[in-house]
Amino acid sequence: MNRITSKRCRLAPIILALPFLAACASTQRTLPSTRPADATAATAAYMERIRNDPNALLLFIRQMPKGGDIHSHLGGAVYAESYIRWAEEDGLCLIRATLSLSSPPCEERDGEIPASGITRNPELYGSVIDAWSMRNWHPARKNGHDQFFEAFSKFGTQDHRIGDMLAEVTTRAASQNITYLELMFGPDRGRAIRLGISTGAEADFGRMRERLIEAGLRDSLGIARRKIDDFERRQRTLMGCDSLPQLPACNVVVRYLYQVLRGLPPEAVFAQILAGFEMATADSRFVGFNLVMPEDNPVPMRDFSLHMRMIDFLHALYPGVKITLHAGELAEGLVPPEGMRFHIRESIGPGHASRIGHGTAVLYEDDPRGLLREMAERKILVEVSLASSDGILGIRGKRHPLTTYLAHGVPVALATDDEGVSRTSLTHEFRKAVGEQELDYITIKAMARNSIAYAFVEDGTKARLLAELDDAFTRFEAYHAGLQKH
Repeated sequence: MNRITSKRCRLAPIILALPFLAACASTQRTLPSTRPADATAATAAYMERIRNDPNALLLFIRQMPKGGDIHSHLGGAVYAESYIRWAEEDGLCLIRATLSLSSPPCEERDGEIPASGITRNPELYGSVIDAWSMRNWHPARKNGHDQFFEAFSKFGTQDHRIGDMLAEVTTRAASQNITYLELMFGPDRGRAIRLGISTGAEADFGRMRERLIEAGLRDSLGIARRKIDDFERRQRTLMGCDSLPQLPACNVVVRYLYQVLRGLPPEAVFAQILAGFEMATADSRFVGFNLVMPEDNPVPMRDFSLHMRMIDFLHALYPGVKITLHAGELAEGLVPPEGMRFHIRESIGPGHASRIGHGTAVLYEDDPRGLLREMAERKILVEVSLASSDGILGIRGKRHPLTTYLAHGVPVALATDDEGVSRTSLTHEFRKAVGEQELDYITIKAMARNSIAYAFVEDGTKARLLAELDDAFTRFEAYHAGLQKH
């Protein structure tokens, strides 16, 4: 018997367009055994029929169109196995004591071995993968927060491999029926950071901006843009797009978000934020920026409001640049209570964010109902990464505020965050939404559409991607309406 609960149906109309309302309304009672006239309702009924069959549900979710992944860190999206292979090819070294990579020559007296030794030793190979990801992680050995963030320092950035990284991530996206990616990374290899430190801090943001531009910030970003041209050529070569441009992976639309490391001194953070605004203005491939690094680290906690003031000042000079911010990626006990009371509110206020990432601490903010109401009215989308919140913060199942956002009419999209480090995928995120959050088909379909509707991609491309997504859902639902008939 189908069991779409009235609770899940109450959530769906909040975030869906009117044509879908009737479908949800029809599921608040026992669904008829005959095929409903509407293919959307039929597909919703089919998903309810297989909800408790994990294999059938996996097949359903794998086949489902998923729109875009708009919260993905490029460095963390790559699987450890790829980093190991590249380290071997590049002649890097492994420090046995920490399972971290280092540059050659390998000093045996310091416990370093050639990275090529990793794949020749199955036990070591497994240990490296576990250290560079959340695979086999157990809280009895280390908390998930530290396991996750320490992984990045072990495999490093390997910036020269960005073309290879893009090829891996877009190929995996296409295999999951994802048509759009927004990838966060720092394209200038730390040049903005070094410029910020060398020019120094000033109380006058306007003067800081002038000094950075005079010091060559725009020239530095020009170098970065030319490097990205090289990376994208490498990506297309690896994927075979020049000879077979019709391959699904070759048609995944990729845009970038300039990644600001917020755990650095104020002058370095300001320089990066300025670089993010400048890059998004100069290069259409960059559609905005985001602040990264753990929100609970001392500097981001101390300087959170300062960072928002920096953004507020620069936003007035670059009003067309889109902003999404990690905000409220916190849990009770991780920081003092007062540190959880304002991050989301300031991010959508002086931070001018039209989307926020994670938002798990929303109910700890001052006046959370008022904040949720404001987010709904202003259509501030939340990028929800269920696997990430589970692994890093221990927030899972009903403790996650996803259904609270939906109940208050706040738009939501599912995202992977760092699929390689978390050993997840967007398919897995949708399965968790159905299984742990008990969401229905109408709601997860809306989330998929939100991932394109709230993307920062240019309007013409967005319209095309939305039309293609609607066509894909039409085909998907026609197929599953036929299955429901039988």
